[in-house]
Amino acid sequence: MSHALSRIGRRRALRGAAAGLVAFGLLLWWLAPWSEEPPGGTITLSTGTRSGVYQEYGELLRTSLGRHMPDLEVRLKTSDGSQENVRRVATGQADFAIAAADAVETYRLSHRSGADRLRGVARLYDDYVQLAVAPGSGIRSVADLRGKRVAIGPPKSGVRLIANRILRAAGIDPETDIEPSSDGIDTGPGRLGHGLDAFFWSGGLPTDGLKTLAEDSALRFVPIDADLVAELHEQGGATRHYRATNMPESAYPGSQFGSAVPTMAVSNLLITRADMDPRLTEWLTRIVLKSRDGIGAHVHSAQLVDVRTAIYTDPLRLHEGARRYYRSVKP
Repeated sequence: MSHALSRIGRRRALRGAAAGLVAFGLLLWWLAPWSEEPPGGTITLSTGTRSGVYQEYGELLRTSLGRHMPDLEVRLKTSDGSQENVRRVATGQADFAIAAADAVETYRLSHRSGADRLRGVARLYDDYVQLAVAPGSGIRSVADLRGKRVAIGPPKSGVRLIANRILRAAGIDPETDIEPSSDGIDTGPGRLGHGLDAFFWSGGLPTDGLKTLAEDSALRFVPIDADLVAELHEQGGATRHYRATNMPESAYPGSQFGSAVPTMAVSNLLITRADMDPRLTEWLTRIVLKSRDGIGAHVHSAQLVDVRTAIYTDPLRLHEGARRYYRSVKP
């Protein structure tokens, strides 16, 4: 009996030792990257409009990079949004940027300058299309926008790309069937009912530029039905990146009154170029993933950044530096 107990004890001790070695190995993996001398230099990160999620995310990421890579200077560059961001990275005017997958695909399919040099770093979070109107508006569907004053976003924004596609899918010509406006998230929400009948926005949930008005019930969201998303899919090309979904009732509770709103979403990517330094890109990728909770405490949508999904940067191939990072954490 004592021999049997002794064998059991030895087996348990061996299992415990093995578990300890695994834990120690994981600890070394966690600490090792930070013990290396971090790369330095200067990079430019193209973000978005000043009241948008891209800009807020960029500011918080710069802070996090500064803590772990003190010799790296990160210059933030505001922009109209996704379309401008993709062009800047492709042509060397920026080193990294956040852009919606459909804008990246549109640039690539158009074979524009530097398109073949674009690479993915991480899939971040989803943008939700938000079509806002004044509370008392008679606009109940996209079709009701005909003849109305509609903000479709700045010319180089991802919002403009999406809004035009949605309008055309609903049988509305954005140039002749509405009075288009280039207002973005910084000016559009405040003009609802005062020069604008409706406002398109595509961004993470919730977007600070809409939160205050939503909390005061000063706007209402118009549904974008799944049938309309299906119509978009039939167009092919970059529209494959759109998916039908619901904006949860928790996004803007002051304006949604406990109801989800049908809409569509598109994933956001952190992008760079093939010629970006692999070691710097590996470090940056690591910090993007490790900083999720810290950034997510301020940018709610950033809480969804996850290593299991970040690797899927379709339509772009992963940058070699990002690939190194994902390989290092592969279970």
